[in-house]
Amino acid sequence: MRLSRSVMMSSSVLSEVEVSHYRKKWAQLFLGLVCMISISSPQYVWALFTRPLMEKLHAPLAEIQITFSLLIILQTLFSPLQGKLIDRFGPRVLITIGTLMAGISWMLVSRLDSLFELYLYYGVIGGLGTGIVYIGVVGLMVRWFPEKRGFATGMVAAGYGMGAILTTFPVTASLATAGLEKTFWQFGIMMASVGFIASQGLRMPKDSIESRAGQRSADAPKSFSSKEMLRQPIFWLMFIMMTMMSTSGLMVTSQMAIFAEDFGITSITILGMAALPLAMTIDRLMNGLTRPFCGYISDRIGREKMMFFAFGLEGIAMTLWLLCKSDPVLFVLLSGVVFFGWGEIFSLFPATLTDTFGTRFATENYGWLYISQGIGSIFGGPVAALLYQHTHNWSIVFGSAITLDIACALLAIWVLKPWRARFLAKA
Repeated sequence: MRLSRSVMMSSSVLSEVEVSHYRKKWAQLFLGLVCMISISSPQYVWALFTRPLMEKLHAPLAEIQITFSLLIILQTLFSPLQGKLIDRFGPRVLITIGTLMAGISWMLVSRLDSLFELYLYYGVIGGLGTGIVYIGVVGLMVRWFPEKRGFATGMVAAGYGMGAILTTFPVTASLATAGLEKTFWQFGIMMASVGFIASQGLRMPKDSIESRAGQRSADAPKSFSSKEMLRQPIFWLMFIMMTMMSTSGLMVTSQMAIFAEDFGITSITILGMAALPLAMTIDRLMNGLTRPFCGYISDRIGREKMMFFAFGLEGIAMTLWLLCKSDPVLFVLLSGVVFFGWGEIFSLFPATLTDTFGTRFATENYGWLYISQGIGSIFGGPVAALLYQHTHNWSIVFGSAITLDIACALLAIWVLKPWRARFLAKA
């Protein structure tokens, strides 16, 4: 009888622990989502600032686009170090600093007078700040949701990809009525305030029944340190693939306002709304929805199969987009399909990486993979702009991006899938 009571009491305590952990992890998901939303605008509304900045600083497009590359490079270059610091000191302090840096960077840009200041404030300070937040939140989610990594990373990544929906039309309206300087100042304050408040509740998970069960059921029982991971050729295949997809997607993200103007889209209204901000709003929506959706599906059918379908979809959609560039309605609709095929890289790659190399060093490990985003920004930003300036032909730029999409889809299903299966069998 005493043994039975003891078992019942233990079962009750364990049940309470599970319920408490369940509530905490969904609260962490919500706070991480808000943090990601707060830092989404620097990357995803950048295209709205390119023309006003060119006019204010009297600089050509290629020089202005260096800012965007700096943002992504600094967002990614130091991510292994940022991930290591977050693993060691916890997410709250570091992510708080990151959200404040992101907001303050826009407030500083409101007072700039030179290209150097634009590079320093928007590119360097903004890039470092957004990088801390992005790496920290993704690394936190793969720990809280070991059994649903694709879905959890997709949800917070959706906040980053879709959060700019909240600012695209307001920023467009503010630029037209209040001007460049006031727009940066006001939205910078909002970014810093929202991110600061949300980051105060972030915590690392404590050891629990659910997390231990998730770790036991994970595909890769061994956790690789970053040094061990960097010696594995399969990591570098993932790195190359993410670089390819980042190049394709960031070419569209950074150049969209310019090629839309060249295609004659910016002066057209659809259903009473300007075509460009409408397309960008749809893009943010699809770019966000695809991350949890594809992450959720990949938890069930496998990461590489989902990569094959998504990357191939982007390549096909981008081809149709270029062919239908003179039709504003199709331009807007197909832009959403393009972003749906691209945005899921930010749920599929971190989930695949953690499945393969374990959770213990997950934040730092993803920091190394995330550097590929910075490399992609160079090719998708100033290199793509220079290619257009020399050829005066967007077809060549689009053709390069389409080739990368299709090649990456084939690599996922023909190379990464069998290679990773062999690697996990040995691990």
